[in-house]
Amino acid sequence: MAFLTFDLFSALIDSRTGAAATLAEIGGRRGWPAAGDAVYDDWDARNKASQKDTAEWVPFAEHCRRALAGTYRALDLRGDPDADVVRLLDGLPDWPLWPDVPDALTALRSDHRLGVLSNVDDALFARTRVAPFMDEADVLTSERLHAYKPHPELYGRAVAAGVDVHVPASARDTRGALEAGMAVVRVRRPGHSVDPEGPQPELEVADLGELATALARLSR
Repeated sequence: MAFLTFDLFSALIDSRTGAAATLAEIGGRRGWPAAGDAVYDDWDARNKASQKDTAEWVPFAEHCRRALAGTYRALDLRGDPDADVVRLLDGLPDWPLWPDVPDALTALRSDHRLGVLSNVDDALFARTRVAPFMDEADVLTSERLHAYKPHPELYGRAVAAGVDVHVPASARDTRGALEAGMAVVRVRRPGHSVDPEGPQPELEVADLGELATALARLSR
């Protein structure tokens, strides 16, 4: 039985669709000229940069707030980052899973130990649609590991916790896991690609329904 971890916000959850909808709702009340998906793209890039550039660990929710404040300044949007980030993260239970996720995780649980490896706070993860599929002990968050992707320390701690294979989708997570020496099977998701300047995954799957076959190939 292999211990598999999945990236939360790209491999399992369609975070762009979910968060952009909430941002569109906030923007409608605030009178923003920008669409929700455009605001999401700017905010997401700033959020990832904040996680990478902060020397000391701070909660994921605080990175989200700092990034939203930066987006408001950059796009000249009216808003209150402190209040609006609460509304944004309150929407987490509505962020959709990719369509293949429920059936695939249910099937994989019979033969493998499943967890997540994610830049997220524990309390926020517990409110996602992924939480019911995971045993709490196998949830490896940035809050628990006190490191953020793509820092190799996070991946090293995952391996030390017994993780055998990581399943990412994003370029950042795929490259970070490979450079840290983890075994990787990448799932292809819309809007995500591999970093052409980084190492390439040996195995990719179109959806998680193909993961069991890929794992058998990896073990050989």
